[in-house]
Amino acid sequence: MLMASQCNLSTKDLTVIEDQLTHLATACRVAQDYANRFQDAQLRGLASTVAQHHRQQYDALFAYLNGCQ
Repeated sequence: MLMASQCNLSTKDLTVIEDQLTHLATACRVAQDYANRFQDAQLRGLASTVAQHHRQQYDALFAYLNGCQ
């Protein structure tokens, strides 16, 4: 687990991370929306996989930030 002293994030770093979290959440939401709309099972599965990937990236980045507290 990360210690707070190991993070040393600047305001700019936090802004970039906040933007990245926003982009990942949006990408996840859009991919999940497509997965819900697709009729084709392969496309639905692919969109769900993409949504899951973005969610995992979001969760990992969020966990990193929580480790910095």
